[in-house]
Amino acid sequence: MTGRFFRGPVPWNAYGEHLDFIPPSGIEPPEPRYNIPPMSWVPVIRSRLFHEPGQEMALMMWNLVPMWWNKPLSEKKWTSFTAQSETIDEAPTFRGAYRYRRCLVPASGFFVWSGEAGKRTPFAIGLTDQSWFCFAGIWETWGHDGGEIDTFAILTTKANDLVGPYSTRMPVILNPRDYITWLDPPNKNTKRLFKPFPVEDMEEWPVDPSVGNIRNQGANLIAR
Repeated sequence: MTGRFFRGPVPWNAYGEHLDFIPPSGIEPPEPRYNIPPMSWVPVIRSRLFHEPGQEMALMMWNLVPMWWNKPLSEKKWTSFTAQSETIDEAPTFRGAYRYRRCLVPASGFFVWSGEAGKRTPFAIGLTDQSWFCFAGIWETWGHDGGEIDTFAILTTKANDLVGPYSTRMPVILNPRDYITWLDPPNKNTKRLFKPFPVEDMEEWPVDPSVGNIRNQGANLIAR
């Protein structure tokens, strides 16, 4: 999986179609972002805290920092913006979050690249009948020197035949009927959710090469 995705406009009521979602009062939905790299602050959906019913949206940094990391963030030299679903219940960086803190990452698609270095062509990959969907994610609250931030990672699985020519991995895309199941930490029967998303429900198209620069934004980046 490449480390880049995009999210088009999603109204608050759309989240409520599959979730017991409680939108923040008086706040507009997150603006679309068409070029999201790791280390970005991204809106994700999690179960409400303190055992309150329903789900809420929270802003988190895309690059999970485990709770046990006790050094300055600048000293963390490994990347942890994705987590392999096959080993997530064993990996020290991710297993705590998998057991207790799961989230949904709203997206409209992700980017892959093809070709030789310096001549690579970017492609967008999305779903044929959904303008937005959710990746399976996990999250942690990390604290140091009296401050706290929430961070998250996206789960990956082996690539299906559509993504395979570009990458060996792809994000875990959840069916809407499984959103609540994934957000329920006591539910350990999650391996079935990690299967590659069906090829027949996905599509790809070439996009503007300027998506390679993370500073670039705009719907033109994913125009067909």
